[in-house]
Amino acid sequence: MIILPILFFVTAILYSSVGFGGGSTYLALLLIWGTPYYIFPIIALVCNIIVVSGNSFNYIRAGNHNFKLLTPFLIGSVPFAFFGGTLLINKEIFEILLFFVLSSAGILLLLNNRSYEKASFSIKKLNFISSFLIGAILGLISGVVGIGGGIFLSPILFLIKADEPKNISTHASVFILINSISGVMGQLTKETLLNEIINYWPLFICVLLGGFIGNYLNLKIFSGRLLAITTSLLVIFVAIRMGFKIF
Repeated sequence: MIILPILFFVTAILYSSVGFGGGSTYLALLLIWGTPYYIFPIIALVCNIIVVSGNSFNYIRAGNHNFKLLTPFLIGSVPFAFFGGTLLINKEIFEILLFFVLSSAGILLLLNNRSYEKASFSIKKLNFISSFLIGAILGLISGVVGIGGGIFLSPILFLIKADEPKNISTHASVFILINSISGVMGQLTKETLLNEIINYWPLFICVLLGGFIGNYLNLKIFSGRLLAITTSLLVIFVAIRMGFKIF
């Protein structure tokens, strides 16, 4: 079990550096390592909570936040994340859906990365209903799969230019944190053995350390455009990985 914690550590660094928790990759790694299906969703969600808790605090402390923008998304996402966490759906169908969603978001974000330079950035406002509906859809998807949803929200906010790039990282982290908590509560309605989670404590320690490192890289080094490019490449990477698995 030495290699798996190392991979979780690296994953936490990469994902937290762009404001994500890494849930999708944690799930893939747990699948590769043969972790029992009934336990790996809650492991991934707990790892998300550990990684983005520190990120969210540091982002907010740095002033990179706009809760007025994020609140409607959360109002829509939280109940649906819980509901999604209680559902059991056909795995193959959802993997195909996830593949196309990530591919589209990543490609569009990559093609529009130049618009995230500070000199040309123009913030656009979303109405409450649109934000609520987007949050509800992402919450449902997040709860079903066992991820936080930031990997969906961040490209959407970038593409519609809803806020400054640094603020979007905060939104993604807080969104992941709250959705993951809601998703865990939903997962707990299933027959999940909590005492088995203790056996995976090295993973939790590794993502905690990796999350702090990735958060430092985001706040101190990444420019707005580089942040957008990195986010898009990360999303495309996840889509390609899923594509090989599905097709």
